[in-house]
Amino acid sequence: MFKGTVKTRQGRLQAWTDSLLQDHAVFRLFWHNLAEVIPGKVWRSNHPTPGRLRRWRQHYGFQSVINLRGQRQCGSDVLGRDAAKQMGLPYHDMAFESRNAPHKDRILRFHALYLRLKQEGAFPLLLHCKSGADRAALGSGLVILFEGGSPAQALAQLHWKHLHFKSSRTGILDSFFKLYAQEAAQHADFMSWLQGAYDEQRLRDLHQAGALRI
Repeated sequence: MFKGTVKTRQGRLQAWTDSLLQDHAVFRLFWHNLAEVIPGKVWRSNHPTPGRLRRWRQHYGFQSVINLRGQRQCGSDVLGRDAAKQMGLPYHDMAFESRNAPHKDRILRFHALYLRLKQEGAFPLLLHCKSGADRAALGSGLVILFEGGSPAQALAQLHWKHLHFKSSRTGILDSFFKLYAQEAAQHADFMSWLQGAYDEQRLRDLHQAGALRI
């Protein structure tokens, strides 16, 4: 846990130490888990190092970042925010869980944020979590549905190639999209299903029973 500042040389050193060792960024120095979600508009990745974020902004032209980890007391968080601030790159927090049923209210807030950024022309944008495996997959799948994509396209974002494994506790994210896939024909669109039919406890029960298949 890092509670210091990066405004001093000592503080920045402590932030990097915390990031590399406590937040496991040492593995992210050479591994980025970067992938395009919506061509030319939305990308996903693990938590980028400051240098990588600068290079990506220059190469891909990112106009905003959505941090799916939420604000945290760790070196990776403060270093990333500092790098974004120096670049004038808007940095938004939208915390999701990866081992429980997605919360309806959080998805609604994410949808509102996405629409606002769309109206502001803040694209291309980057979605990131810690490893880019689970919360980034959830966020990417949601974006695909926001854009009118199919449940199958959304579910495809949860893939082992991004180190997401449905046999683990994070498999409940797969079940979320499977549940919508089963019920999509009964609703006009994803948001109408979410606001009307989606129930978190029902998803947990169906997932625990292994009752969701597509």
